[in-house]
Amino acid sequence: MKQSFSFTLCELADKVGAELRGDAGERISGLNTLQDAIAGELAFLANPAYARYLESTGASAVILAPDQAKAWSGNALILDNPYLGYASLSHLFDTDKGQPEGVHPSAVVASDVEIHPTAAIGPQVVIESGVQISEGVRIDAGAVIGHDSVIGKNSHICRNVSVCHGVFIGERSIIHANAVIGADGFGNARLDGQWHKIAQIGGVVIGNDVEIGSCTCIDRGALGDTVIQDGVRIDNLVQIAHNVVIGKHTAIAANVGISGSTRVGEYCTIAGASGLAGHITIADHVHLSGMAMVTKSITRPGAYASGTGIMEAGEWRKNAVRFRKLDDLAKRLKQCERRLEE
Repeated sequence: MKQSFSFTLCELADKVGAELRGDAGERISGLNTLQDAIAGELAFLANPAYARYLESTGASAVILAPDQAKAWSGNALILDNPYLGYASLSHLFDTDKGQPEGVHPSAVVASDVEIHPTAAIGPQVVIESGVQISEGVRIDAGAVIGHDSVIGKNSHICRNVSVCHGVFIGERSIIHANAVIGADGFGNARLDGQWHKIAQIGGVVIGNDVEIGSCTCIDRGALGDTVIQDGVRIDNLVQIAHNVVIGKHTAIAANVGISGSTRVGEYCTIAGASGLAGHITIADHVHLSGMAMVTKSITRPGAYASGTGIMEAGEWRKNAVRFRKLDDLAKRLKQCERRLEE
């Protein structure tokens, strides 16, 4: 049965410290976009590009910035940062029911595991020897926690996550379904055309308030640890290789690949499908655009891009031919410059 919600605008305003304009007793049963909201729902305007929908929205109230509120005559929650207000209120309408405290009868738990009484361990979970599960931890159905791992307070391990041995996860972190934390890094030595595996004897350390998306893989260190620092956000389908360090509050979008021993600074953003070579360093406050290919260290903060934007196929083919001729053109240009100098 679908969960129902009901809050007054006054209650919601108090929750986020917003200025309330309009009917304080108006009841709100859900959140929605300006375009799709109906009576009884609260919408928000975070991107000015959507301001045109204010006139036609069916929302009973809207979260607005002070300058935007002038164009709206209905009920409003007025905040300097409407998107942050929406983010805070979204938790009140979350339909995830969670699970009861305790260990489900079908879970397989080693005899020496330490589980806090307030933890919730779901069906078919496997927890190996030497694991420590702190208070408020939630481990959903089918997850596997490898031996000698530690999971900090109020962290959430979602369905079918594999946490390999010797992994440390901090407090209030979320690891989404089917992620793999602490698998072997891609370490091989070559002799006579054959590959010889290098044992990956490091671990993975994940800080507090980290969120890791579905099907993301974070490899354990070859020597020492792979480290994901506090507040990092990692999207789905990201590959982070052995001994990488991701600095605090950096955000990484889907399909990014980061090669071994690279260090990414704090407060960076890495857009989708970007690739980072190994053994390089990225400074703090670096912002990489989509499909950026980073082959050397970036030492200064700022926005960086590589590749080309989309264009018609015919135009692209012509430009691709010209691209192959760039080296020849550069040589001819140097020859012309020399002649001019002479």
